[in-house]
Amino acid sequence: MWAEWRNWSGSVTAKPAAIERPRDEAELQALVMQAAKVRVVGAGHSFMPLCATDGLLLQLGDLEDDLTVAEDGRSVWAPAGWPISKLTEALWAKGFSLINQGDIDKQAIAGAVSTATHGTGRTLGSLATAAEAFRLVLAGGDVVECDRTREPELFEAARLSLGMLGVVTRIRLKVLPAYRLKETIWRQSLSKTFEEWDALADAHRHVEFFHFPYSEHVNMKTLDVVEAGESAPPGELEDTVFQAVCDLAAAWPRTAPTLQRMLTRAIRSSERAGPAGRIFPSERAVRFEEMEYEIPAAAGPDALKAAMQLVRDRRWPIIFPFEFRTVAADDIWLSPMNGRDCVSISFHQYAKMPWREAFAGVEQVFQAAGGRPHWAKRHTLTSADVLRLYPDAPKWGAVRKRVVPGAKFLNDHLAELFAFSL
Repeated sequence: MWAEWRNWSGSVTAKPAAIERPRDEAELQALVMQAAKVRVVGAGHSFMPLCATDGLLLQLGDLEDDLTVAEDGRSVWAPAGWPISKLTEALWAKGFSLINQGDIDKQAIAGAVSTATHGTGRTLGSLATAAEAFRLVLAGGDVVECDRTREPELFEAARLSLGMLGVVTRIRLKVLPAYRLKETIWRQSLSKTFEEWDALADAHRHVEFFHFPYSEHVNMKTLDVVEAGESAPPGELEDTVFQAVCDLAAAWPRTAPTLQRMLTRAIRSSERAGPAGRIFPSERAVRFEEMEYEIPAAAGPDALKAAMQLVRDRRWPIIFPFEFRTVAADDIWLSPMNGRDCVSISFHQYAKMPWREAFAGVEQVFQAAGGRPHWAKRHTLTSADVLRLYPDAPKWGAVRKRVVPGAKFLNDHLAELFAFSL
């Protein structure tokens, strides 16, 4: 038994029987074939126990592979174990950029795709919507490639699989010619933000805002394509200050509302520009827990207002802001954005402070608004909920049963959540 494994926030732990870092596909095939239980981990950025296992835990960062441009010239075959940061730098060197990405780039690309991780943009979908093909090692060690014409049902299921179909080693992703972005940040009132939201979402390629629930203002952020520009990323002082503020709130929770308002005022208007892959992400050094729900776009503003009011009424000492983004609809079977344009509302709390009571209360608000959770972030769905919320879940379950008889790629959490697929 190996030493205890922990996720990024420290709230999920496991004691795998073995942790292996295969160097090539043949070694990976042998490991998978011999193991009774297998899970794969990247950066450990899931707040749910997706990677926890008492079996074999695989890390694919050392798997020998390289980025290759596909024959169509508009997509690339990417090593699934690479972190997004490594992928975006390699893409830039070849003259490409991802269509969209989130504000954290530490995750392994396979994990980000397999959980429908996303950025913001009214017309832009999750990373999973860019996937055009997958290469997987199946339960018996066999290797298969799937796309819309080869094994099309497996491809559809693999677009969001939570790692339950096999070990993904390569993903073919649609990309764009390399482009630059300009980030603009400013502060304005929450009321003005909701009045202008539709216009802002239409006017900018990307728009989002951060709202501390005890404040009446938000910190706006837009990203737009520019022809030129290169500026340095923000300094580390912001994270140092925020860490100190979080520790102060942990020691004296009653100060949280005052500290929130102070933080809102402290964020200054700013601009920076550069290659898209360097502008999308922000440094997130302060550890937190997170819940995120994808809510029908029209219901988003009222859901945020209700969640904010609940935090105020219960006087919960939340020190992180809500994050409010847009995400386009898709047709992926298990995607939270399946069939509907959404707003994404993320609710965070400092990892050293209590979060369960507040998350439970706010989750009820988000569920009442018709929300579906991000699979890798805190939620309380049951197998019955999955069948109720995802009309295509039975199709996904049928493919899993056919491709992976048994539960080699499931753990206790996933076996309970997807009991209908066993």
